[in-house]
Amino acid sequence: MKIVYFGTPQFAVPSLARLLKDPDFDVVAVVTQPDKRRGRGGKVTPSPVKALAAAADVPVWQPQKIKKHAETLEFLRTSQADAFVVVAYGQILSQEILDMPRLGSINGHGSILPTYRGAAPIQWCIYHGESETGVTTMLMDAGMDTGPMLLEETIPIGLLDNAWIIADKLSNLTAELLLSTLHKLDGQAIRPISQTEEQATYAPLIKKTDYAIDWQRAALDIHNQVRGFYPSCVTQLREQSLKISETIPLFDGVWSQLPQEYHILKDLYSNLQSPVPGNIAAIWKNQGPVIGTGQGYLLLRQVQPAGKKSQTGWAFANGSRLESGEQLGPS
Repeated sequence: MKIVYFGTPQFAVPSLARLLKDPDFDVVAVVTQPDKRRGRGGKVTPSPVKALAAAADVPVWQPQKIKKHAETLEFLRTSQADAFVVVAYGQILSQEILDMPRLGSINGHGSILPTYRGAAPIQWCIYHGESETGVTTMLMDAGMDTGPMLLEETIPIGLLDNAWIIADKLSNLTAELLLSTLHKLDGQAIRPISQTEEQATYAPLIKKTDYAIDWQRAALDIHNQVRGFYPSCVTQLREQSLKISETIPLFDGVWSQLPQEYHILKDLYSNLQSPVPGNIAAIWKNQGPVIGTGQGYLLLRQVQPAGKKSQTGWAFANGSRLESGEQLGPS
């Protein structure tokens, strides 16, 4: 089966790797986003998908705007591909492009459609405190993740899982599900199912303001924000920025959801008084600072002060000589 693969970030690498290894598929080309400046040095770097394609000697196309790039369109039109496979490519494909292959264009999307359509399904799924997520393969149409569904598979989300952990699991699950989808689609063993619009939810691009922590919110909500938008959520301390990348929510009823190793925190928690949002209520030895919220407390397990490397909450408390009563967040 001749495949043209569309993808850009690390999330899309396992699917391409599986297609390249499977003798049933011939990846005739890869389409990915143009090289970008990345990292502190600003060095121009290829996308992870391009790096894999180049290592496998697969031709790579990198149009700035695919719908207007005549050479890319002509290649796709004459490629005689059986299917276009799309995983986190990063550009909207026109209906003209989607209709070019014999079997159509198949997308692997990191949510259980029709929920969390859009650019950041994993992040928003965790932000909203979902207990499971998964992957859906679908036949693409010109809408935003609105095409008929083909196969799906779910995985649980643990209370301490963050977006990177779930993305790694889903990227590998996507690779497995896409191969199964292509085989079954080619053998006419799948009946596409239309999405129910009434059940649709959306996962838009994450904005800078989404990273700001509001300590008036409940501890669980802030915890979900921190792990959903990992590792970029931010507050302020002593008029300096402080990134918070790992937390543990502390409130009555949470203990059964935490791993056994954290149950020792229950006794410490019982000594706390009513929380004051943003206030450092305590500094627990070998654990870190405990911050009051609008409902419950939050233990800071991993933080990154401005201009410094990431460190444990306990190391930060010691190094900064934090004291109970100090206040986080804007005044």
